[in-house]
Amino acid sequence: MRLFLCEKPSQGKDIARVLSASQRGSGCYTGAGITVTWCIGHLIEAAPPEAYGECYKRWSIEQLPILPERWRIEVKASTAAQFKIVKRLVEQAGELVIATDADREGEMIAREIIDLCGYRGPIRRLWLSALNDASIRKALDALRPATETLPLYFSALARSRADWLVGMNLSRLFTVLGRQAGYGGVLSVGRVQTPTLKLVVDRDREIARFVSVPYWAIDVSLSYAGQSFTANWIPPEGTTDAVGRCLQRPVAQQAAERIRTAREARVVSVETERVREAPPLPFDLGTLQEVCSRRLGLDVQETLNIAQALYETHKATTYPRSDSGYLPESMLAEVPTVLGALLATDPGLRPLLDRLDRTRRSRAWDDAKVSAHHGIIPTLEPVNLAAMSHKELAVYELIRAHYLAQFLPHHEFDRTVARLACAGHSLQAVGKQIVEPGWHPALPDKEPEATGDDSTQRSQTLPALASDTLCIVGQVDLKTLKTQPPKPYTQGELVKAMKSVAKLVADPRLKAKLRDTTGIGTEATRAGIINGLLTRGYLVKKGRTVRATEAAFTLIDAVPAAITDPGTTAIWEQALDMIEAGQMTLDNFIDKQSAWVAQLVQQYRGTTLSIELPAGPACPVCGATTRQRNGKNGAFWSCGRYPDCMGTVPVESSGRRRTTSRKPRRSSSTAN
Repeated sequence: MRLFLCEKPSQGKDIARVLSASQRGSGCYTGAGITVTWCIGHLIEAAPPEAYGECYKRWSIEQLPILPERWRIEVKASTAAQFKIVKRLVEQAGELVIATDADREGEMIAREIIDLCGYRGPIRRLWLSALNDASIRKALDALRPATETLPLYFSALARSRADWLVGMNLSRLFTVLGRQAGYGGVLSVGRVQTPTLKLVVDRDREIARFVSVPYWAIDVSLSYAGQSFTANWIPPEGTTDAVGRCLQRPVAQQAAERIRTAREARVVSVETERVREAPPLPFDLGTLQEVCSRRLGLDVQETLNIAQALYETHKATTYPRSDSGYLPESMLAEVPTVLGALLATDPGLRPLLDRLDRTRRSRAWDDAKVSAHHGIIPTLEPVNLAAMSHKELAVYELIRAHYLAQFLPHHEFDRTVARLACAGHSLQAVGKQIVEPGWHPALPDKEPEATGDDSTQRSQTLPALASDTLCIVGQVDLKTLKTQPPKPYTQGELVKAMKSVAKLVADPRLKAKLRDTTGIGTEATRAGIINGLLTRGYLVKKGRTVRATEAAFTLIDAVPAAITDPGTTAIWEQALDMIEAGQMTLDNFIDKQSAWVAQLVQQYRGTTLSIELPAGPACPVCGATTRQRNGKNGAFWSCGRYPDCMGTVPVESSGRRRTTSRKPRRSSSTAN
């Protein structure tokens, strides 16, 4: 029997249909010599510490570090019934085809079952980029050797075990230390979640520390040959901050008065530059999450869920968890089929499709820049738009637009900068004249205009100016403005920061080791990381933004810099990429992680954390200081002399106090 091992029931149903395995069984489909079954995600998980010994049920620093010599795995209780079905089928199989998602986690889902069941027969790999029938047939005709994707499993296993070592050991370590310092909550530490949280904490602190400074600007309305336009005053040297904002009100007031009394402004110079903008690449998941957060107000998890539905349910787009926006050159041959399917799906596209140059080869088609997955694009077959929700349709239209943009010209415009002199002061006007709309008509609607001091000028068209041209001065507007603090992260912007974390690393040593493209987390996990921080109460949603809670500040202040530094985690992510490329072994990586965790445990053993705690009221029984604790009914104030005194007080808002602090020197990572 040839067994196809899928990741989800819907995936199994689609593959079974193409294979003509139409007989529905318990947890599987069968056909002539073929069986298709599925895993419902991970059927197996890493065993908790207590599986390695009863002593680990109690959290204690003395038992740390916990470094398994032989790693144990357990069948998940929630899906144990499906595991029994899969195990029985694997034991009966004469050949096995891994048909899970074509990524690191998909490989692990299948391989952990294969290893646990002791399967020793031949294995091949089905590598799917879409779940429509044509794509499934194409992939079935090109099954890969199992050895080709085995390094993905080792990389996923390394990630899983490293997360276990950091999470289990350091969460216990700092939670116990926190309790000793009077903090009643859990200090949950994660290899990726903690540096991600640090990004938000740092931004929120930057906002809190920000001191707004007033500055002054002048907008001058000018006209020439019957056409009006706006120029900005350029403050003289010595009156501005680093970005050219005037900080001296008398200087701005005097300039405004002098410009108002002038009747004309003379053009000093005019420079025009032709700007050509290439079409945006097809989406990778991270970029799709950023754009959907900005344009549609979607959470990153919601965007992922929608992209997954477009892929699995509607068969409208290709595999969503892609880290590349480029397309393989072999897919150029499929362009007529894809465009034909789009027209059949939505006849209203015909005017746009008629403008496309189907022979155009944009920068998106580049084999050298395609990783395991290509950009997210429409599939080869027509789909039913009426079956999509409003949000699904909006995301689909964005994906479709970025694909269609590849067959339209560059967007071209002339950017003109005119410098003028008026009453001894300098003015500058910036204009934009579109020469070729190019790919812009393909987008569902126009991107929001950039904001800033010159946003008005960017959208204006200047008259035909030349040196020594005299322009008539109209209204002069002196504006009193204030510098603005950084904006809180939206979920989309946080994903972007996670992807480009190398740009945020201050340590020159780490920065030198990091590639500009190295981030923390993966396309498949970043939404889950943010969701986990929200669920644990470290982040809260405020409108479209996410903000750090008091628990987040407590955690980030308590744990060492090596844990919170995104650069450290990005170095680990590079190591996982090296394992995937066969340049580092799984054992070598885990040995380094184990040594690093053991070093931190030893370094912090017996120390006292510096943690800000709510200042509790006096005990109503004995007058002693109270500490906040968590009980079955929530938080409460408990006498600091407990159990000698059993006095309690309900939690109420109050000030904060800080414990004494004795921390060791900071540790540096030895992970790589």
